[in-house]
Amino acid sequence: MTSRSPAAARTPRAPRGPADRSAPAGREKAPRRTGRDPRLTADQRRRRAARRRRGRMLALAVAAVLGLGGVAFASGVFDSAVREITLPLRHEDVIRQQAADKGLDAALIAGMIYTESRFRDGQVSSAGALGLMQITPATAKDIARKSGGTLFEIDDLATAQVNISYGAYYLRYLLNRFGGDEALALAAYNGGEGNVDRWLAAATQRGERFEVARIPFRETREYVTRVRDAERAYRATYPRELGL
Repeated sequence: MTSRSPAAARTPRAPRGPADRSAPAGREKAPRRTGRDPRLTADQRRRRAARRRRGRMLALAVAAVLGLGGVAFASGVFDSAVREITLPLRHEDVIRQQAADKGLDAALIAGMIYTESRFRDGQVSSAGALGLMQITPATAKDIARKSGGTLFEIDDLATAQVNISYGAYYLRYLLNRFGGDEALALAAYNGGEGNVDRWLAAATQRGERFEVARIPFRETREYVTRVRDAERAYRATYPRELGL
């Protein structure tokens, strides 16, 4: 028997099956990508997924407006998604509760929240106003004192229940102060009570009625108009959710 050298005594190579064709010998397969970033928490991944869904729905809405999605408009689900993008509504249970408690119009509260913060929690303005209804710490402390909120802390304004409750309280106070005039109350909410008093006095001195168009502050003038437009939109769009 002829002896074979170690170099010649090679172990036969197993034939490759179909699953091996994409992986050359000696090279490991790349791990399958799942699309998840291991550095993100579960909550962050949920928020990112929600943003992607909103982006897809917005793209569909744009396509529909351009005449590419006429059939999709027949779907109630699609219509609801577009409505939520263009006119969001959150915390409707708190809005209904506060509207009933303070004798206010729920559509007006919703319109104010939309104008102030677009229903985004945690908003902080350059002037230091906080939360959904953009309440300044000084105003919040005054409301707490008048309403008996002895345990109130500024951080409480980050919660929807407290923020909407305090905003509704202040709106009710302003409506009472200005004889139920919604435009005056909104102007005072944005521009301050003292300024509205001066504007009223100036209009009276001129022998004129107060008009929103004559408000000297452009920001306040536009604020009143935007809130009232949003109020009408919420009344027409969410009558059931707001208990109207």
